[in-house]
Amino acid sequence: MTADDALGSIDLPGTPRLVGAPWGDTSRRGRPYAKDPSVIRFGGRYLLYCSLPSGSDDVAEGWSVAVAESDDLVSWRTVAVLPPFGDYDATGAAAPGAVVLDGRVHLFFQTYGRGREDAICHAVSDDGIAFTPNPENPVFAPSGDWTCGRAIDADLVATDEHLVLAWVTRDPEMRIQMLGTARAPLDSAFGRADWEQLSVDGPALAPELPWEQECIEAPALRWDGTTFTMFYAGAYNNCPQQIGWATSTDARTWTRGADEPLIPAGPVGAWNHSESGHPGFLADGPDAGVLFFQANADDGHTWRIGATRVSFDGATPRVEFHGEAAR
Repeated sequence: MTADDALGSIDLPGTPRLVGAPWGDTSRRGRPYAKDPSVIRFGGRYLLYCSLPSGSDDVAEGWSVAVAESDDLVSWRTVAVLPPFGDYDATGAAAPGAVVLDGRVHLFFQTYGRGREDAICHAVSDDGIAFTPNPENPVFAPSGDWTCGRAIDADLVATDEHLVLAWVTRDPEMRIQMLGTARAPLDSAFGRADWEQLSVDGPALAPELPWEQECIEAPALRWDGTTFTMFYAGAYNNCPQQIGWATSTDARTWTRGADEPLIPAGPVGAWNHSESGHPGFLADGPDAGVLFFQANADDGHTWRIGATRVSFDGATPRVEFHGEAAR
């Protein structure tokens, strides 16, 4: 099967309307492969932060955070791959979450390959490409008897006073993937002592619905000044992973918006047949945005990132699908 064969159709009934064609970097494995999107508008263009795999299917370690850029959200090109910053991410880094604060890009990412010791790190950039790491890295890992102590899949949104961080962990047996939140003052350095863990006695969200199986991960946050909307991925990769959503007024207590996925895996023949997963949200006005997500049609042999426009009725998202009304 070629990479083109694996893509599948992007406009079958029941698939979301996309902004351009799905994109994947081919530099590492010779086929489209990019995961975990986080997109910002910065310096007159869009910057996409994503995870690139090791150079071989047989090597687990060596994942990296990459930067791609676009002028139109349609055509993307990789412009940088971040090097390891220290011993803590020498085995790999992945799942970036980017946010712009006071004209600088703050990037949060997870270490990769350390098991229970994987944690969230932080780096800052003036141009969105070259980053200076926080000297306290890693800056966040959760505590509590409900968690194994691991933290991955960072995403962030700023309120008037705080930077809110959503993160993912597992239970002490390392089986169930769950989601938590924390916050730090906006005027802080986002070091270890600056974070207040909001999910103290248990997760903000844990898998409950049949389609979520044993995993909730990959949060993507929106704040409208009153309410948080969180997009999240349910189920592990290709099980299939699908995208749901939840809301909160305090970032502590979350309520699911629906029992069924907002963006499910696609029908047979679709580019997202194996999964629609790991969302990333880019605001585009007070009541609209672009939702990025990873998908594939070949059980993970390839991975591409697509984008669909989303509108909001208050905190409730709506996505347009081919052949049917918006959901």
